[in-house]
Amino acid sequence: MLTVAALYHFARFPDPAALRAPLLDLCLAHGVKGSLLLAAEGINGTIAGTRDGIDAVIAHIRALPGCAGLEWKESPAPEMPFGRMKVKLKREIVTMGQPDVDPRAQVGHYVAAADWNALISAPDVAVIDTRNDYEVAIGTFDGAVDPGTKSFSEFPAWWEANKDRFHNKRIAMFCTGGIRCEKSTNWLLQQGVEDVYHLKGGILKYLEDVPEEQSLWQGECFVFDDRVSLGHGLRPGQMSTCGACRRPLTPEDRTRPEFEEGVCCHLCSAEYDTADRARFRERQKQMMLSAARGERHMGAD
Repeated sequence: MLTVAALYHFARFPDPAALRAPLLDLCLAHGVKGSLLLAAEGINGTIAGTRDGIDAVIAHIRALPGCAGLEWKESPAPEMPFGRMKVKLKREIVTMGQPDVDPRAQVGHYVAAADWNALISAPDVAVIDTRNDYEVAIGTFDGAVDPGTKSFSEFPAWWEANKDRFHNKRIAMFCTGGIRCEKSTNWLLQQGVEDVYHLKGGILKYLEDVPEEQSLWQGECFVFDDRVSLGHGLRPGQMSTCGACRRPLTPEDRTRPEFEEGVCCHLCSAEYDTADRARFRERQKQMMLSAARGERHMGAD
């Protein structure tokens, strides 16, 4: 059994490029795979490997400037959910496009998973899901507002257009692991919203800590690796992804007439031209040949 570690930390990195090679080399040396993002504002990503490998990488990250307080969430994986290791340099570790947002200065009130049900059940609380529309589609909290955003950078404009709906409400926000809420709660506080809360550790922590019989979560939680989704107790879910558009699909979606493995699903059947479909079919063919040889084709990533 392998360990998957989802992590983020906001810290000031004057030269994130200088951190990239040592971090990548360490991951490769320990057989750790996944994706890590480095920016001037900190680090974010998900990695998978053996217990020793994950421990080595976490220790390295915690030794970086300002990262001693790094927290991360772990879940098991029966097999490696990533094909390779990537360490990328970015402008932001989660893209909101608001240069004045700084979670190190101020964020909303953290709410532990054990206390989340009571908060979101209160009549004066509006619950907002800050994730993308395709993530919300497969699971969310009962009664949560779905902004319908395709990317996190759309959230500020959505709030500006909808803020009057939440007059005199306390705002409770959540996301997969917590990072988006670090920025979104800071941004709302800057907009003059006074009572802002967010789920500490995100959905993953809630699914890990809250018994299913007490849960207000409905569906599964999308994750950005080969497991695709997780359920209560962080057990692997039933979802898969379309090889073309990468949107999550239920087992029933795969039986629809529009579905073709690696090529098309009902959600993207009108989004690609004939040349794209031919390219996808060739990629799928090469992936199947690689699988028959016991290898992983890079197109799977």
